[in-house]
Amino acid sequence: MEIAREDTCTALTEYILLGFGSGPAPHVVPFVVFLVIYITTVLGNAGMILLIRANSRLYTPMYFFLMNLSVLDLCFTSTITPIAMVSFLAGRKAVSYNGCATQFFFFSVFLTVEGFLLAAMAHDGCTAICNPLLYPVTMSKWVCVQLVAGSYFGSCVNSKVQTGFIFTLHCCGLNEIDHFFCDGPPLISLATSDTYVNNLVMFTLCGLVIGRTSLFVLISYAYIISTILRIRSAEGRHKPFSTYASHIKAVSLFYGSTAFMYAQPT
Repeated sequence: MEIAREDTCTALTEYILLGFGSGPAPHVVPFVVFLVIYITTVLGNAGMILLIRANSRLYTPMYFFLMNLSVLDLCFTSTITPIAMVSFLAGRKAVSYNGCATQFFFFSVFLTVEGFLLAAMAHDGCTAICNPLLYPVTMSKWVCVQLVAGSYFGSCVNSKVQTGFIFTLHCCGLNEIDHFFCDGPPLISLATSDTYVNNLVMFTLCGLVIGRTSLFVLISYAYIISTILRIRSAEGRHKPFSTYASHIKAVSLFYGSTAFMYAQPT
């Protein structure tokens, strides 16, 4: 991904990542730890994808979204972890200018897609619990494909705007990022020019994405919980509660950490 650099940080050819220290010596232990985590993540998500694809009984909207979340997790992890492992082994914690821009672009895309997909899963659960008779029509295969495709399209637009704004800042040779990958706030902090517009754009776009999707998720789960509580039998309430409890925890962790990082004013 080539980023135009006219009248911007033309002197920069690379960034130095200081998130794991600035020493030049190789770090074997962190490399092994990250390698084990990465292999586990790849095998776990690949196994989930193959299992869903191999079992025709899992061809439902819920498992379709879970499969897409597994694909997303593979892409998300592969955006950050391999570069970190190379820097550990080589002892050189540098990433090229265009490599940094590319990493930030895809990191932003996958982060935003995850928010949209979690909202789509909440909509799927709400429809299944609250309107079971309309579920086959409302959540048809074509609708699910459109939701996933729309998530990627919206995320690409958001990421393109943010990448363009961040990588047109004047940095005047400053290239040490106090982070372990190329992320928005650490990159903006390097700028020597006014960053008000950049911070405003990041806060607005992240706020819109996080705010709208989280509100949609909250409303969906309010309907789900309300419907479950009206079920008279304890056994009838237990199954849907156990099904969506883990999803609620995952949603809370995702939106909580993301809002803390990107949706608060400077």
